[in-house]
Amino acid sequence: MSRKIFPKALLATSISLMAATHAFADATLDRIKARGTLTVGVILSGAPFGYIDPASQTQKGYNLDIAKALADDLGVKLETVTVTPPNRVQFLQQGKVDILIANMQYTEDRAKVLDWVPTPYDRSGGAAVGRKDSGLKDWADLKGKPVCVSQGSNFTQPLIEQYGAEVKGLPSQPESLLALQGGNCVAAVHVGATVGLLLEDRPEEWKDYTILFPTELLPSDSVIWVRKGEKDTADTLDKSIRQFHTSGKLLEFAKANRLRNTEYLEQERQTLSASK
Repeated sequence: MSRKIFPKALLATSISLMAATHAFADATLDRIKARGTLTVGVILSGAPFGYIDPASQTQKGYNLDIAKALADDLGVKLETVTVTPPNRVQFLQQGKVDILIANMQYTEDRAKVLDWVPTPYDRSGGAAVGRKDSGLKDWADLKGKPVCVSQGSNFTQPLIEQYGAEVKGLPSQPESLLALQGGNCVAAVHVGATVGLLLEDRPEEWKDYTILFPTELLPSDSVIWVRKGEKDTADTLDKSIRQFHTSGKLLEFAKANRLRNTEYLEQERQTLSASK
């Protein structure tokens, strides 16, 4: 008798689990619609992705423009919550935000604990900022030397495993860059678009510093992250991101916010438009 009952019980349990997961995923979208607000975790570490405009004291940046466009697509208002590299995953898992648009590139480790919107909204790699007189010419020159990054950075692993750097994790990009200026590391590695604009916009403060190497470290897809199991939310947002690509909206946002390299966005627009 047990041989006949066990498969049925197992099937019933599997169906129940699938239904519970589906209901949980749907509940996120239902909550967003019910309260009329999409709550997005964003990092305000600097242009072009997210920053406080000194003139208007408002939040601006490429990631903020995407967040506002997604809220508009859902027919709700946008609320942003400032997160940092050490707490952004925790804020999402605890329900303090609905989604993360927070300079988080796709990695297999992150995909083990979170789900994501399949279509990337950018592709970013790391750039090493250091003193012009450092003598560093290549990533391999970082071996055995102290290098600053933000805590939780996906650049940490390749810096250690591929290049033998002694990585120092700081709570945020601004603190990492302050450590560089204070002589606590020979280089600071952050998203190339951000540090490139920093050097350009604040030439006097950073006159003795430069982007050390011509290549970027670990170019990866920047994606929107959701809680594990929230496939419906991810699928709904993916439709919007794909439409933003094909309409040219993401490219407009990128140019308006001075992203230094829009090659990926241009290619993705062509690819997705051709597949429609």
